[in-house]
Order: sequence, then structure tokens, then C-alpha cells
Amino acid sequence: MTDNADPVDALLNVLDLRDAGARTSEDIFTAVSQPMPTGRIYGGQVLAQALIAASRTMPDDRRAHSMHGYFLRPGDASQPVTFGVDRIHDGRSFSTRRTQGYQSGVPIFSAIASFQTSDPGLDHQEPMPDVAPPGDLPDPAAGPAAQHPMTRRLLAERPVDIRWDPSPIYFDVERPAPRQAVWMRARRRLPDDPLLHRAVLAYLSDLTIQESILRAHGVAWSRPGLKVASLDHAMWWHRDARVDDWLLYVQESPSARGGRGLATGRIYTREGVLAASVAQEITVRVPQD
Repeated sequence: MTDNADPVDALLNVLDLRDAGARTSEDIFTAVSQPMPTGRIYGGQVLAQALIAASRTMPDDRRAHSMHGYFLRPGDASQPVTFGVDRIHDGRSFSTRRTQGYQSGVPIFSAIASFQTSDPGLDHQEPMPDVAPPGDLPDPAAGPAAQHPMTRRLLAERPVDIRWDPSPIYFDVERPAPRQAVWMRARRRLPDDPLLHRAVLAYLSDLTIQESILRAHGVAWSRPGLKVASLDHAMWWHRDARVDDWLLYVQESPSARGGRGLATGRIYTREGVLAASVAQEITVRVPQD
């Protein structure tokens, strides 16, 4: 990404998968990756790309309601990714797809997604908690973090606006606890495509959910020697939501043990509609002082 590139345009380009035109037993798509300071592909990127690849094999009336994925190997952000979609099952109301992302001939990510037609049924949701509105929370891109070498590029090139309650944990943890709330939205309006909004929601779902685990133990991202990697990621889409309006991501960590931590999350619209639920397990290594 160049200094003048629009980060939202760059994200849309990454999510614009190309049909390779090849047909074996799978549908084949190719995609580029976002440049990353670490050189590794961001997990939320392959989540979103895998969802789009699977959705390209669906009729318009079937939308993703769940996806379960495993991060198998670190991806190289300088290289494209090839996605193969296996059309496992098509029923009267549900369809199932297995999607694998490949680099250098080996899988780096594997997921199964389920799709459903819109059907009537029971309807309830967990209410949205009472959290400070995004306008009352500081913008980290306008604060000291934006001047620090560790976070300057991250904040400048991120295609989303994020506000933390109680505060980011880049350099310190204000109030250690196994929970946090994050407001997030795309930095500008996106096209009116429900698939795109579900895919960007998957992209956003991986940005901060690990922090509920670190926050529980007072561990900041700047801790020397800290190593964090996602193992798996599950997501359930309950209701439609626009990602270019503020969404509240409520995150909790019920457990950490044996070098692994589990985090869960619920994503609400500004009006309090529960749009999605998320669960992720990570490996986390914290050097002892």
C-alpha cells in the first residue's frame, strides 16, 4: 500500500476475488493480500476472503449463517492466495461449503460455512449492554499512539475506525479484566451489497477479540517477547448489519490455560440489534519477568 492509497479502497480490492476459470472438483478463486508490517497475512482477511469464495457458489437467496475455520500455517502477505471451494451439500433450505486457502501449494486456512434461505421462526436476542457511545471515547488515531513507531502505520492504514472502552492496550492496561467493548465501523460508506457487509464483518471480527485474554492478565501488546497466534475462529451471522455504521463488539474471555486462551464476542448495531456472535481460540506466550 502506498502512502496515498485509501485504506478502504485497498480492503475492497483484497475482497474482490478473481474467478480463476479452472474447474476440477472445486471452484477456484484467487486473491491478493494486504501488506502487513510483520509480513504475515492478517487472519481476518482470509476469513472474509473464504466467505466470499464460498458465497460465489451460492444463489442470491442463500446467505451465510455460520463459518468455522482453522488457521493452519502463517500466510505470506507478499503473495496471492488461491481458494478452492468444495460444494459439499445443497439441500432445500441449507447449503454447505468447504473452503481452503493455499499458498505455495499447501493450505494455510481451512473453513466450513453453512448457508440458509430466509425462513420464519423463533426470534430473540441477548440485549446490548450499556456502554459509552463512540463519540464519548477517544480516537486513538488522534492520540499519542498515532505517533509511536509501533502503532503509527497500523492506525494510518487500518480501513476501520475503532474506539475502545475502557482504552486500547497497545502500551499498558488501564483496568485488567477478562472483558472489553469496542466500537468499530468502516471509515467511509461501502456499496449496498449484503455479502460484502457480512465479509467485512468477518474481517472486523478478528481485529481485537484476542485482547480480552491479554487484558485479563494486564498484558499489553508492547510486552517484549509476547507471541499471539490465532488457532481457530467461529462466527455466526444472526441478522443483517451495515459495517459502515457504528457496531459494538462486546468481548469476554472465559478461560486461558496451557498456552491457549478462549475469547467470545457479540456484535450489535448502534440500535441494539444483535448481528453476529464470535468465538476464537489463540496460542499466547507471555515471557516471565
